[in-house]
Amino acid sequence: MTIVWSPTPEYVERANVTRFMRAHGISTYDELVRRSVEDVAWFWDAVVADLDIPFIRPYETVLDTSRGVEWATWFGGGQVNLAHACVDRWAERTPEAVAVVWEGEEGAVRRLTYRELREGVDRLANGLVALGIGDGDAVGIFLPPSPEAVVAVMACSKLGAIWLPLFSGFAADAVAQRLNDAGARLLITADGFPRRGKTVPLKETADAAAAAVPTLRHLLVCNRLDRADVPWTSGRDLWWDELLAAQPPRFDAAPLDPEHPLFVAYTSGTTGRPKGAVHVHGGFLVKIAEEVAYQVDLHPGELLYWFADLGWIMGPWEAVGATALGASVFLYDGAPDHPAPDRIWDMVERHRITTLGVSPTLIRALIPAGEEAVRAHDRSSLRILASTGEPWNPEPYRWFFEVVGERRLPIINLSGGTEVGACFLSPLPICELKACTLRGPALGMDVDVFGPDGTPAPRGEVGELVCKQPWPAMTRGIWGDPERYLDTYWRRWPGVWVHGDWASIDEDGFWFLHGRSDDTMNVAGKRLGPAEVESILTLHPAVAEAAAVGIPDEVKGEVVWCFAVPKRGAAAEALADELSDLVAEHLGKAFRPSRVVLVPELPRTRSAKIVRRAIRATVLGADPGDLSSLENPSALGAIAAAVR
Repeated sequence: MTIVWSPTPEYVERANVTRFMRAHGISTYDELVRRSVEDVAWFWDAVVADLDIPFIRPYETVLDTSRGVEWATWFGGGQVNLAHACVDRWAERTPEAVAVVWEGEEGAVRRLTYRELREGVDRLANGLVALGIGDGDAVGIFLPPSPEAVVAVMACSKLGAIWLPLFSGFAADAVAQRLNDAGARLLITADGFPRRGKTVPLKETADAAAAAVPTLRHLLVCNRLDRADVPWTSGRDLWWDELLAAQPPRFDAAPLDPEHPLFVAYTSGTTGRPKGAVHVHGGFLVKIAEEVAYQVDLHPGELLYWFADLGWIMGPWEAVGATALGASVFLYDGAPDHPAPDRIWDMVERHRITTLGVSPTLIRALIPAGEEAVRAHDRSSLRILASTGEPWNPEPYRWFFEVVGERRLPIINLSGGTEVGACFLSPLPICELKACTLRGPALGMDVDVFGPDGTPAPRGEVGELVCKQPWPAMTRGIWGDPERYLDTYWRRWPGVWVHGDWASIDEDGFWFLHGRSDDTMNVAGKRLGPAEVESILTLHPAVAEAAAVGIPDEVKGEVVWCFAVPKRGAAAEALADELSDLVAEHLGKAFRPSRVVLVPELPRTRSAKIVRRAIRATVLGADPGDLSSLENPSALGAIAAAVR
C-alpha cells in the first residue's frame, strides 16, 4: 500500500507537536512515540508544561499505581478544575476571542466570546447551587449541540457536580435508566429542537423520563423553539433564562482533587444495561488537551467542528479540547443533509471551519449526493480532516481525501472509545499516511496487537488491540460496578487492557483497524472481520453502504450474511448475485456470502455507527441488547421484512 499524503514543510513547522519535540530534543516521529511510552509519567508531565495547563495547586506525583494498574491515579497532591482551565483563564487572557459558534438547523447563528461564556457558566453555577446542587451531585444534560450544552458542562464542572451527557435522540426509558443509575437530582433540557424540519419534543421526553426518576428534583428548560405549548410542572420546572438572570455573574471555581469525578459517559453494551464510564477532572483535561493540540493540531483562532452529539464521547472531546487550548468549537443541532446534501460543506464555507471531524458512515451517506455538492463550496479554510467511530473502507476514504480534502489535507483517523476517554491510535500532522491508516499509537499510549496467546502478533496478522500501561483519561471504573469494569477490560490478560478491537500492523509499521472483535465472524475456523467484507461490497458502484454479520451454521460454525443499501437509481436486479461473486472473488470461495440482502437503510446511532449486533439479532430473533442510541430503529423492521 502506497503513501497517499506527506506533510509539507508548512504543516511540520506550524504543528504544535513540532514545538514539543524541539523542546525535548526529539528529531523523529518514531523517537517521539518511543519516548512517550518508555516513561509515561515524564511524557504527561511534559504535556502539562507545554500546553500550560493550569493546576490550582501543583501536583506532587504524576502517576500512582500502588492500587494496581487498573486503578491508577494521576497528578496526586494537586488541585485542578476543568472549567477554570477551559473558561476562566481565557476569559482573563483573551476575553473577546470566540469560544463557541453555533448554527441551528433553521439557519440561526450565535457566537459566545470567552467573556460571555464565563458569565453564562458562572450564572448557571450560582443557579445550580441555589437549587441545592452541590459537590458530587449528578446532573443530566439532555440537550442538542448548543451553547447551552457547553455552558452546562462547564457550570457543573466549576462547582464539582457530576454531569451526565445524554444523547438528544434518546427515548424516555433510556434517559430514565441513566438518570437512575447515577441518582441524578436535576435534568437540563430544552423545549425541543428541529430535526429535518420537524420538531423533536425534547421536553415531553424529559417529562416522561423524570416521572421514573425518584431522585430528580428539578427540570431546567432552555427555550430553543419558543414553544407556546410546552408542558409545565409548577414547582419542578424552571426556565433557563429566568434562573440565570437572577444570579450573580461570578462564581469561583472549586479547587478539586484531580481524581474528582467530572462526568459519567454511558456506552451501550451487548447486554441490556449500559455501562457508565467515570471520567475525572485532571486526567480528562490533560489527555483531551494533548490530543486536540497534537493530533488535530488546533490553535487559538481556529474553529473545530466534529459532527457529534454531547452523548457521544466526541461531544465532550471537542468542547473540552477546543476550550482547553483557547480555540473555538462549532456546534450544529440539525441533520447533516438538511435541507440539502451540501449542508456540511456550506457551513464549512460560511464559518471558515478549520478542522472537520466525521465518521466513515457519514461520508458513505453523503457520497450518493455527488461530488458537485462538495465542490460548489469553498473549503480553503480547512487544514485538518479527522475521523473516528469505525474502520474506513478504501473507497469512502478516497472520496473524503480526494473530493473533500483535494488531496492537500491529512485525514487524522483516530480511534479510542467512551471508556478510553480518548484515543489509543492516531496519526499526527507530521506523519506520512497510507489510505485508511491510523498510523500508530497515540502519544503516551503503550498499545500493542496481541495474538490468542497474549503475546505480540507478527506483523501483518490481525489480533486484539491492547494497552499495557495506564493513561490519564482512562475510566475510573464503571459507575457502581467495579467488578464489571475488571471483567470487561482487565481479566483476560492480567494488567493488560483489552479493548475489543481487531488491529494489525503492516510491514512498514502502519496500524489499521478491522472492526470490533465481538463482531468477528468465524467461518469454518477462519476469523474474518466485517470491515474486510464491507470494503469489498462498497467497491461495487451501485452500493452506498453495507454491513456484514456472522450467522450460525451447523457445518461451518458461522456463515457470512451481507446487507447492502443500493445507491439512488441503481438497478437492483442481479445486484445480490454480483455482490456475492465480488466477495468470493476477493476473499475466496470459502467466504462467499450465504445470503446478500438489499435494504433501504442500516441501523445506526446518531454518531453514525452501524450497529451490527442489532442486525444479527434481528435475523436470529434474539435480544439485540441496548438499542436506545439508535437514530433509525425502523431500519430493523425493514431488515426483518427483507429477510422474510
